[in-house]
Amino acid sequence: MTAIDRPRLTVRSPADLVAAVPYLLGFHPADSVVVVAMRGRRIVFAARADLPDRDTDPRLPAGHLGDVLARQDADAATVIGYGPPGRVTPTVDAVRDALAVAGLPVLEALRVTDGRYWSYLCDGVDCCPPDGTPYDPGSSRVSAAAVFAGQVALPDRAALTALVAPGEGHDPAAMRRAGRRAEGRLLTLLEQAPAADLLGGRSVRAAGVDAVRAALRRHRRGEQLTDDEVAWLSLLLTHLPVRDHAWERTDGRDEDISLWSDVLRRAEDELIAAPASLLAFAAWRAGQGALAAVALERALAVHPDYSLAHLLDDLLRRGVPPSELDGWPAVGEPSTVVRRRGRRPRRRRS
Repeated sequence: MTAIDRPRLTVRSPADLVAAVPYLLGFHPADSVVVVAMRGRRIVFAARADLPDRDTDPRLPAGHLGDVLARQDADAATVIGYGPPGRVTPTVDAVRDALAVAGLPVLEALRVTDGRYWSYLCDGVDCCPPDGTPYDPGSSRVSAAAVFAGQVALPDRAALTALVAPGEGHDPAAMRRAGRRAEGRLLTLLEQAPAADLLGGRSVRAAGVDAVRAALRRHRRGEQLTDDEVAWLSLLLTHLPVRDHAWERTDGRDEDISLWSDVLRRAEDELIAAPASLLAFAAWRAGQGALAAVALERALAVHPDYSLAHLLDDLLRRGVPPSELDGWPAVGEPSTVVRRRGRRPRRRRS
């Protein structure tokens, strides 16, 4: 499932809604059911789930979607299924039932396939023909507004997943060599730590603070880290005080997303848990829930017990929007999220 909290888009027709969904999710959905929360005519939230297998009760994902939307400040919803009628129709029906239980009226329910959409709520031949209504998202003013706002719609979810995988030009052998140099550097740091510095903890944290600051500074200038810098930073992030320092300084800024995406794509697998979680946090703060979800999927596939990844995954699955928090998650308490009074959330820079 993917939940997002994007800049609001105004829709006036089913075609507008269909055109908006890929920009809300970050990719063009397929074999999916999408629920869009509305406040008046404005889209304020969207959540997506895969269509269930034929042997799976569609009430299971439907009930979860209903629970997620019930937490949003919405007064109505729409449901869109992507795929063939045999799989979409029972899922859309189950989601409509779940939304009714949650007290949210359904304004529209659609099925979308091959450039056409069908309405489950309209049987008028003139406005809802049996062979579907064609739509062209490229000519939609909603698509234009989304692009103007800086939103991107990738071709599919696989293209989104590729954003957090090792990229073209990635040299694993070079990163392994850089990793060995980083390990030697860390060993020297620990050997030279003062006797009063138990296990070298303060020395490692100081080195980590310097590495995080240098990395953020480099990315704010549009510069890419070297292999040695990525290896050193990702190794230091395994020290929780360093990870927490980086977490406290990560928000939904473009440079934060750029930095942790770069580190995640280049770090060795055994070191990706922290950068993947930091990318997920930055993406969630920026309203890019789909990107956060794929980053967490990569982290948990390799490090299934990493607590910060589980915390953020829970936030996404419960559909908690960033606007509900007026402070940071409690560093050092990965099982809870707290609100800090008197501190306003940082806002995404346009």
